[in-house]
Amino acid sequence: MIASVKWQQESLFEGRSQSNHIISLDASAEHAHGISPMEAVLTALCGCTSVDVVSILQKKREPVTGLTVSAEAEQAPDPPRVFTRIHLTYSITGNVTRESAERAVSLSKNKYCSVSKMLEASVKIDYSIQINGDTV
Repeated sequence: MIASVKWQQESLFEGRSQSNHIISLDASAEHAHGISPMEAVLTALCGCTSVDVVSILQKKREPVTGLTVSAEAEQAPDPPRVFTRIHLTYSITGNVTRESAERAVSLSKNKYCSVSKMLEASVKIDYSIQINGDTV
């Protein structure tokens, strides 16, 4: 896998993936023209685990109709401002059983999500699950 980032101007950078997709990174305090690099890491975590959970639920033939994974992260107060804690909230819609949802999230966190596995070496990651608005 290959990626690159090119400085555009001031605090704006353009990231490009091997598959030629582009992301704007904005290191300014306002993040007006793109997400910060740390936001990109958090978004990558949400994306990675989302792909896993949907795939697992579909393979189990669970009638999942929607999934949103949101993350709330705490950072160290001083540089480097690494993440010190991340809480993921899985909001699942559909007629998915509690057991299947819990199993899918657990498999993602503990086996399949490479972003989660990398981050958990240095940051505590926990989660909660909601199905159709109810916390399980």
